[in-house]
Amino acid sequence: MVLLICSNLFMTFAWYGHLKGMSSKPWLIAALVSWGIALFEYLLQVPANRIGYTAMSVGQLKIIQEVITLSLFVPFAVFYLKEPLKLDYLWAGLCLMGAVFFMFRDKLA
Repeated sequence: MVLLICSNLFMTFAWYGHLKGMSSKPWLIAALVSWGIALFEYLLQVPANRIGYTAMSVGQLKIIQEVITLSLFVPFAVFYLKEPLKLDYLWAGLCLMGAVFFMFRDKLA
């Protein structure tokens, strides 16, 4: 789980960090920097998925990854990008909790 969290943190910065820190740079420079950051994400994501696949299905891994992504993205958007905190994040989180329930309900019974 720690590997998934760390990989998502890198990917959040790779995908969205350039919006604040590199807005005056050409998009090609931002893309190259993002690819460099994404390399570290993949160095964590690949082993995380391999380890996770020994205990979970691919669908379960994907849903867990989406929950982690939203959990990291909201504070990133609010504190780093200075976006307003929106109630829509709560609704999206509740929808993801429903997805978690359906993907893991066989383990709950």
